[in-house]
Amino acid sequence: MWHSVSLKAAAEQAEALSEALMEAGALSVSIEDADAGTERETPQFGEPGSVNEKLWDHSVVIALFDAGVDLPAALAAAADEAGLEDVPPFTVEDVAEQNWVQLTQAQFDPIHITDRLWIVPSWHQSPDANAINIEMDPGMAFGTGSHPTTRLCLQWLCDVVTTGATVLDYGCGSGILGIAAAKLGAGTVTGCDIDPHAVEASHANAERNGVTNATWQNSAKHIAGEFDLVVANILTNPLCVLAPGIAARVKTGGRLALSGVLATQAQQVIDAYAPYIALMVGAEHEGWIRLEGRRAC
Repeated sequence: MWHSVSLKAAAEQAEALSEALMEAGALSVSIEDADAGTERETPQFGEPGSVNEKLWDHSVVIALFDAGVDLPAALAAAADEAGLEDVPPFTVEDVAEQNWVQLTQAQFDPIHITDRLWIVPSWHQSPDANAINIEMDPGMAFGTGSHPTTRLCLQWLCDVVTTGATVLDYGCGSGILGIAAAKLGAGTVTGCDIDPHAVEASHANAERNGVTNATWQNSAKHIAGEFDLVVANILTNPLCVLAPGIAARVKTGGRLALSGVLATQAQQVIDAYAPYIALMVGAEHEGWIRLEGRRAC
C-alpha cells in the first residue's frame, strides 16, 4: 500500500516543492496541469535540451509515499524546505498493490493504422487476420504505433511503399517503421539509430515478425547509397541539424517523410530542407505533423 498525495501549487512554487517532497521521503514526484481535462488545460511540449519558460499557472504536485510514512510531518517538512508558510491544500489517495503486468498490458490494445495494417501486442489476437499484422510490445525503444508521429509515418508507408522499393528508417527506435515497410513489400530496408538499445530492439522485433530483408546499424556513417524512400521520426532540432545528411540519402525522384515535428515547428524544418528537398505538410494528428517531399535532383 502507498499514499498518493496531490498538492496544489502555483507555477513558481511547484519545482521547489517537488524537490522538497523528495527530500522528505517521497518515492516519486510529478508535476501536472491542475486544469487538465478542462477548457483551461494548457499543453506543454519540449525537446531534450529545451526548457519551458514556466510551468502551469495552476499546477498540482503529486508525490508517492510509503504507507508507513508520517504524512503530516513529511508534508510540513517539505513545505518549510520549499519556503512556504503552510502546507498547500492537498488530497490523499491510497494506492493498493496490483498486478502491474496485467495493468500495463490492459493499456495496450491492437492499433488500427489503416485497413491494411495493424499493430498488435503479443498478448492480443489480431482483429483482422487478413491484414498485415505487426507484433510489437512496449519496450525500451520508441515506437509501438500509439504515438501520433509513429502513426503518421506508418500511414505514409502504407501509401508509398511499392514492391521492391529500398527504404531507410533514420532513427529506427523499435524498428517498427522499417518492419512495416518490409511487410508492405519493400525490397530492402536499412535502419539506423545512435541508441544501442534501439538497434537491439529492432533486430529482435524484426526476427519476431519474420522480416529477413532488413539491416540495423548503430550509426548513419556507414550507410551507403541512396534510397527510394527515407523516413525519419525524430525531433525538430536533430532533424534540422541532420538535414544535409538525411536529404543526401534520398535518390533522385525518391521520397522523404519527416515526423516528430509539432505544427508550430513546421516552417523551421521546411526551411532547413529547402536547399535539398521542398517539403510540405502531408498530414497532422493531435498537434503533430508529417512533412513530405520528393527529391527533384
